Amino acid sequence: MSDRISTDVVVVGSGAGGMLAAIRAHDLGLRVVLLEKSDRYGGTSAVSGGAIWIPNNGESPHQDSPEQALAYLRAVTRGAVPEAKLQRYVESSPAMVAYLKAIGVRYYTHPTLSYPDYYPAAPGALPSGRTMFVEPLDGLVLGEEFFRLRETHPEYRLLGNISLDVVEGAQMLAKSKGWQRTLLGVILRYQSRIGWRRRTNRDRRLTNGTALIGGLRKALLERGIALRLKTRLTGLVMDQGRVTGVIAEQEGRLLQIAAARGVILAAGGFEQSQALRDRYLEQPTQASWSATPRGNNAGEALQAALDIGADTAFMNEAWWAPTVPMPSAEAPNTVRNIPLFFERAYPHCLAVNRLGKRFTNEACSYHQFGQAMLKDQTETGANLPCWMVFDATFRRQYPLAGLMPGSVVPDAKLPPNWFDNLLYRANSLRELAAKIGVSAQTLEDTVRRFNADAVVGVDSEFGRGGNFHNLFYGDARHQPNQTLGAVQTAPFYAVRLDLGDIGTKGGAKTDEDARVLGMDGQPIPGLYAVGNVAGSVMGSAYPGAGATLGSSMTFAYVAVADMKRQPAG
Repeated sequence: MSDRISTDVVVVGSGAGGMLAAIRAHDLGLRVVLLEKSDRYGGTSAVSGGAIWIPNNGESPHQDSPEQALAYLRAVTRGAVPEAKLQRYVESSPAMVAYLKAIGVRYYTHPTLSYPDYYPAAPGALPSGRTMFVEPLDGLVLGEEFFRLRETHPEYRLLGNISLDVVEGAQMLAKSKGWQRTLLGVILRYQSRIGWRRRTNRDRRLTNGTALIGGLRKALLERGIALRLKTRLTGLVMDQGRVTGVIAEQEGRLLQIAAARGVILAAGGFEQSQALRDRYLEQPTQASWSATPRGNNAGEALQAALDIGADTAFMNEAWWAPTVPMPSAEAPNTVRNIPLFFERAYPHCLAVNRLGKRFTNEACSYHQFGQAMLKDQTETGANLPCWMVFDATFRRQYPLAGLMPGSVVPDAKLPPNWFDNLLYRANSLRELAAKIGVSAQTLEDTVRRFNADAVVGVDSEFGRGGNFHNLFYGDARHQPNQTLGAVQTAPFYAVRLDLGDIGTKGGAKTDEDARVLGMDGQPIPGLYAVGNVAGSVMGSAYPGAGATLGSSMTFAYVAVADMKRQPAG
């Protein structure tokens, strides 16, 4: 037996794109059902920074325009993405942000902290202003739904429990003016909610990705939109060449959901499927290296689209980020890979392949660093993994992959089994080289050249610290180059860097209206795809912080508008 349900729109996936699609469909007068295979809603969006990359948003401190933004996107995507799709993103993303504000999810640009575009040399790049941050939200507005919201990873919370937004975290890391007051304020806010803490140690204050997802969940609740958790898509229903619904499974019960207007796939990429990684990605990688929630994004929605003849785009691409295997604070006796978004730009560290040689500018974006790992692996066979090497000065002053600086958590307080297992330590570079399996002489030569460059503040090999992107992530207190510092103070350390990701970016090929295209290049009526289940509008590029969520929600907004224009099936 199976249950039969009839609606106008079925949305698959409860990340930011899926939730926004469901809300927009309701607001345009369509009945909608939202499906999520996990027992928690929010997906990868909930554990993200929550930022969105929105060109020409009207709040940037730098002059911007649709023409400038298009020039930048054309340059970084290098002709791989149709012009109409780039134009639709530039035109529609500001309208999408205005809609978010109208439904209660507020974004802003910070006057002094705003991430730079990731390709500073490209035409149209801006040093800040296109990345927007979400305002924190009091989780109390969600009622019991608060406890079904996917949690932020503990390494992005103060003392494992206290929520920080991007601005607070950056202020504390940089120890910029007023950081002690900010620190005291967030601790007192958390401690003062005694009644809440009797229920849970989770901070009621939602920030970053949880603030975005919490705000969208609030909008769903206000509209009475059905969200079915633990409901897995098993297939798409076709009738006379049109997608007319889905088949799903909810805790062993089969559901047949008819969708008069169609289906929007928003269920994430395939990074948690080892079989699909092996089939599509250009180098052997492991699903465990991904920073995304384990077991969630396994490609079921993509496979459902392929089963009915969908074409694909950019299947060998991901939103790359080097990750470090670290013990999980959430699950004892397990290791989770944590992405290095900014730590590589701090002074007193460098990255080497297994030959002991540098292979890129360590302060480049995490996506470009991952691409450099791939390129070096192809050329040398000595990457995947590589190593980040740093000294006692770095260890004392800076955080790394959830590990607090040594000034806060010294080595003596770390579990003994971490050393020479996850965190390698030695009194000399030669000894360290033996522990991590690289040539001692090559590593010493590499560090000697690096240190000489650090003294004068110019990286003669890769230009580290030579542009506004690099400098943003460095330490402004360190001179003459805030990203370069000699690696010279014992003990010396190393951590393994895997080729991780924050999601794959290849999927069903779509047009500028997010309609899924068949192998004949024509739209499959009634089927749309947004987010990482669709081939990315960014191609192989990563234009700036928030490009993942920004594109997912923008094309969700666009897809529903097109769906509303189409006649019901």
